[in-house]
Amino acid sequence: MAFPFFGDDKSKIAQLLATLPQTGRVEWIGLRPARREPLLSVAEATVETDRHLLGDHARPKPGGKRQITLIQHEHLAAVAGYLGLPEPVEPGRLRRNLVVSGLNLLALKNRRIRLGEEVELEITGECHPCSRMEEELGPGGYNAMRGHGGLTARIVQGGTLRVGDAVRVVEAGE
Repeated sequence: MAFPFFGDDKSKIAQLLATLPQTGRVEWIGLRPARREPLLSVAEATVETDRHLLGDHARPKPGGKRQITLIQHEHLAAVAGYLGLPEPVEPGRLRRNLVVSGLNLLALKNRRIRLGEEVELEITGECHPCSRMEEELGPGGYNAMRGHGGLTARIVQGGTLRVGDAVRVVEAGE
């Protein structure tokens, strides 16, 4: 049986799911210059519509659901805590393109967000950790990342993206 709130915009749960007035912030942008190479931290990047970040080695197909990856800034400290590290994990070690603060990223699943003035993403799903996290973070790295791997997205509208840009939910009809 389907959940009663799917498609029912009058249910309490549907109303709660739709309420996300907070504005987040782009904290970090990372580009992967080549496979298995360290990510480069950049202050701004060009986002290509329905493709990828310019300068990132990933070449997702047009229409693909994993054109860009995001992780929540607040989770960097959580992952470090699970590993017994004294400081938050460095974002580049987690192999995601964007670090966003101030929004619960899981609340954005199946929604569109605007980053800065130009870039619009459609959140397509969770970005689960891979075995590479054991190499990068040491024993327990994979399990430390479970539930904290971030999200994947399709690039609806490209443009220039900068560290410090606001991140907000795009409401229907915008």
